Parts: sequence; C-alpha cells; structure tokens
Amino acid sequence: MSDFLIGIAAIIATCIAYVFSVRVHRKWNVTITAPVIISTVLIICVLLVFHIPYETYMLGGEWINHLLGPAVVALAYPLYNQRNTLKKLLVPLIVGTTMGAVVGISSGVLMARWAGFEETIIYALTPKSVTTPVAMAVTETLGGIIPLAAVFVMFAGIGGVMIHNLVFRLFRLDHYLGRGVGMGSASHAIGTATLMEDSQLEGSVSTVAMVMSAVVVSIISPALISLLL
Repeated sequence: MSDFLIGIAAIIATCIAYVFSVRVHRKWNVTITAPVIISTVLIICVLLVFHIPYETYMLGGEWINHLLGPAVVALAYPLYNQRNTLKKLLVPLIVGTTMGAVVGISSGVLMARWAGFEETIIYALTPKSVTTPVAMAVTETLGGIIPLAAVFVMFAGIGGVMIHNLVFRLFRLDHYLGRGVGMGSASHAIGTATLMEDSQLEGSVSTVAMVMSAVVVSIISPALISLLL
C-alpha cells in the first residue's frame, strides 16, 4: 500500500475515533469521557492490537497535526467577541499568567529532580504547560529530548481536562478569570478548548493566558532552570 493510501486510512480512522468519542461524551458527560481522552486511547489500542508502528500511523497523523496551528488561530474569534472585557482584565491576566508559568516550570523541575531524572528529561519537562511547537523549541534551546517534550505537553493537556473540575471544586474557584487563567496556563490548547465548550468568556480568558504563558515560559525557562538545578 502506498504512503498516500496509508495516510488517508490513518486520517479516516482518526476521524471515526473522534466522532465516536464525541457521541460517548454526549451520552455520558463526565470528565473521563472527554473526546480527546477517549479518541487517544482508542487510537493507541488499535495501533497496539494490529501491531501498527507509530511512524506508519503518522503518515496520516502528521497531516492532522499540521491543523493544530489553524485550530489555535481559530480561538481568536471568541477572543475578539470578548475583547472589551479582556481589555479591563489586562493586569490580572499578566500577573496570573506569569505566576502560573513560574509555578508550572518550578513544580515540574523540582519534582523531576527529586525523583532523580536525568537533566535532559528535566529540560523536556520544563515547558510542559505550553503548546507543542513552543515546548519543542524551548526544549531544543535547553538541550532536552524534543520528542519527549511533546509527550509531556500531551500529558499536561489531558491531565488538565481530567482533573480541572475537581480542582475548581476543591479550591472553590468559580470566577471565570481564575478558571481561564488556570486552565490556559496549565493545559494550553486542549484545556482551552474544553473550557470553550462551557463558557466562551472562560475560553477567551484561557486563550489569552495560553498565548501569554508561551511567551513568558520562553523567556524565563533558562533563568529558572539555572536557578533550580
């Protein structure tokens, strides 16, 4: 089978897995059934059961991966709709996102160091809370393992989707600003998309936090790494 046909098959299979996951989530609307979680597990299971190499799947998966950029850009539409509200919140957004970036980097680095991980792994873990392209660029600059950085970003995003409701209840976080900044700073685009399903305002705040967090993490990561290691 040619690479083109394999790529088409991978794209179709991924779309089927996602549509199925959406239907499951609509029927059982709980955190664990979030489409990104169900579809990811389904794809992994199919690859393992049929012994399909990851590289083979990515002949088509890479095409879908290229759509991540346009998907993030599409978040600008609700951002525009909420522009007047967001202008009033500029200072809290900057302060909250900066603190979120510092805590995100410090917690990951210190826990990895405590667990005895190698420095190259710690470097890959450092930008886990920002979008994949930025995380990979930061990891390359620090000298970490670039593919591993993408894995950590995925864990951060899915982890945020799975536990955000619990965290919000535990800390009685019911204000859209706190929810948006927290999710955007910790779980980047995946978390932002999840918030957008419930509230456009929360999703817009999360979008701003996600973008600002990427900038802040890129700037402060080298300094924090040298301070913590």
